[in-house]
Order: sequence, then structure tokens, then C-alpha cells
Amino acid sequence: MNQYSIGEFAEKVGLTTYTLRYYEKQNLIVPKRDENERRYYDDQDVKWIGFILHLKGTGMLMSEIQDYVALRKVGDSTIEDRKELLQQVRKRSLAEIEEREAHLQILSHKIDWYDGKLEHQVDESFEEYLKRFE
Repeated sequence: MNQYSIGEFAEKVGLTTYTLRYYEKQNLIVPKRDENERRYYDDQDVKWIGFILHLKGTGMLMSEIQDYVALRKVGDSTIEDRKELLQQVRKRSLAEIEEREAHLQILSHKIDWYDGKLEHQVDESFEEYLKRFE
């Protein structure tokens, strides 16, 4: 198993040492200590941070990540609670994706409208143009 200093680990996972120390203070990751009490990380920590970053990428709040980590530390008796938490985050994330897709659709229509204006094929207002898609 590979061992990484905090600097090596930060580089490997694409985070700053400041962020890793913050994650430690938030109890999201617990480094191991060598015989000189210097922190080090291993390949399991690389995987764990990768998962934490996936959770963050879903829009999961730091407090929710902390709750998840705390539940995970308790063990298998919390699987149902962890599952429920992840389902709530997934539901919220899907709603955000749906909203973003709606915004992108309007943006695409605006670009198409501009193309029509530049090619002298559209002489209506954007609001009138949008009515075509209702």
C-alpha cells in the first residue's frame, strides 16, 4: 500500500493541503500517523476522497456529507439512514438538473433567434419566437 505525505496526497487527489486539513477538521478524513507523528495517507484514502468529491459534485451540503460520514463510522446498522440521505440528495440533484436543462433550452432558443436575426429570417420579438415552442 502506498503512503503519501499531505503534499503528495493533495497533488494526487487534486486538492490543496488547506482543503485536506479542513476536511480533517470536519472529520471527513482521518490521516494515519507515522512513527514521527507526521500524517500520511494511503490508496484507500484516495478512494475515499474521490467518493467525498462525488458527493460534493451532486450538490450535497457539507453538513449532509458530515452526517453521512458520521453514519458510516457507526457501521452497517445505519445503512438505511445513509440510503435515505443519498436518496434525498439525488432527488434534489435531479430537480436542479431539470431546472438547468430548462435554462439551457431557453439559451439555445435565444441563440437560434439570434441566428435567425442575423440571417434576416426572423422579424419577431424573442417573446413571440418562444411562443412557437409552447
